[in-house]
Amino acid sequence: MKKITTLFLLFSIIGYTQMKPDDVKTFTLKNRMKFLVVEDFTIPNANMYLFYKVGSRNEHQGITGLSHFFEHMMFNGAKKYGPKLFDQTMEFNGGANNAYTTNDITAYTDWFPASAIEVIFDLEADRISSLSIDPKMVESERGVVLSERRTGLENSPWRLLIQSVEATAFQEHPYHWPVIGYEDDMKNWTQGDLEQYFKTYYAPNNCVVVISGAIKYEKIKELAEKYLEPIPSQPAPPKVHIVEPPQTGERRIEVRKDVATPYLVIGYKTPNAKSKDYYALNILSSILSRGQSSRLYSELVDKQQLATQIFSDYGNTFDPGLFYFYAVANKDVKPEDLENAIYKEIEKIKNDGITENELQKIKNQKLMEFYSQIETIDGKSNNLGTYEVFFGDYKKMFDAPENYNKVTITDVQDVAKKYFSKSSRTVGILKSNTNE
Repeated sequence: MKKITTLFLLFSIIGYTQMKPDDVKTFTLKNRMKFLVVEDFTIPNANMYLFYKVGSRNEHQGITGLSHFFEHMMFNGAKKYGPKLFDQTMEFNGGANNAYTTNDITAYTDWFPASAIEVIFDLEADRISSLSIDPKMVESERGVVLSERRTGLENSPWRLLIQSVEATAFQEHPYHWPVIGYEDDMKNWTQGDLEQYFKTYYAPNNCVVVISGAIKYEKIKELAEKYLEPIPSQPAPPKVHIVEPPQTGERRIEVRKDVATPYLVIGYKTPNAKSKDYYALNILSSILSRGQSSRLYSELVDKQQLATQIFSDYGNTFDPGLFYFYAVANKDVKPEDLENAIYKEIEKIKNDGITENELQKIKNQKLMEFYSQIETIDGKSNNLGTYEVFFGDYKKMFDAPENYNKVTITDVQDVAKKYFSKSSRTVGILKSNTNE
């Protein structure tokens, strides 16, 4: 035990010699676009992460899917750099990019040689200030996302089941609909819908930019003022005021699809990333399903052979979301037997708690993972942006190791008791069309 604790402290010392809160320099433009900058000259590269605070939770029925749609549209040309030129210009300058959309945010990532930094600013400023929403391009990209939706539902049992569980768990809150949107909405977005949505949510004051790498703070500020500050801010986006009513009983849904064995998703209502219970719930998820020695894997996959896959997840959300359990039943295993076996493992933690060795092992894993991530410029930007957007302040990232370390056996047991109740769970089972 002493050796494990010493390891934890050792990595704390090593970690804090690598990156400190003072290494992050910040400024906010006159249009209220916020920047976080980390100078890191270990390699001659840099990155730029742009976190727009817009996701499917900002939509309403009639315009679902618009957040994901604009993730696509942002690569389809603007005033200076026309169709396909964003990617071509970035690649010509040695860079690469990616993007993703969630319930809560849309993030864009650029990686490039530090020498190309001004080109990257020019590219981003062009598409933020003057994205083309040309009707012909809209129709072309509408077809792409409609095809993506159909293909995803056809090819992914998980997507179909998770979408069904979330629609059942959330009756009023926007987490009810899938990020990709409803097909009928996607077919009927109007030009006015698109223009208003972009103007509202792609405003500079709705974006946090994080840049790490072989760049100087003063140069970043100079380029930001030159390329991005002239873009006017907009009125603050409307707040999402819908609060999901308390769930007062278990909800269940069954869906059918051609699968070899049943799939199972269980979701328990849990708080958002700013909750005091966040770290205990995060550790609990790892104890349950991280690695082959975890509770669920060792018992239900290895020992009882009830499942071929099993894992859990508690992610970052702006509003209260779900703590997920995912499982695929083994051949000839009834989904209700697998489901009950999961509940049995949950009850063991609620009744008997966890061991000190289990807790310390996960703490050490979390710490090693944290510091290995922020060793890289990509990890620095991603983590800083995540804490700024979801936790309210990038400085809280530096409190994470201590917050994990403070979690006790009692804390883990308490959150299991508090949140894993029958009345707060939604259960989805996917069975084969051929099974009765």
